[in-house]
Amino acid sequence: MGGIINEKDYNSILARAYNKPETKLILISQAKTIARVAGIPLLNEKTSLDPRITLYGIMRSDKMPNDVQFHHCQMCDQRLFAEALRMIGDETSLEILASSLPHIEI
Repeated sequence: MGGIINEKDYNSILARAYNKPETKLILISQAKTIARVAGIPLLNEKTSLDPRITLYGIMRSDKMPNDVQFHHCQMCDQRLFAEALRMIGDETSLEILASSLPHIEI
């Protein structure tokens, strides 16, 4: 589905998400707000966290390595959420996000 995250980081993010890390409440809140504003429904969170939020949280928490010039941690929150949608393969939500935020390159 495109995107700008390199293959190494992409695989690392997915591997970390598979282990279901604890996501900070502030990051959950940020992702929920992005989804709500865009009109993207999230999965029922009573039993587990929506995987799109987990991926967003991992990417937002990442630190930029010293040996790179560009890194996904430099993206705005909406763009990172778009990358999480791409990683999941959620084309419908990606289209909704892009149409609701035309001023952000997604």
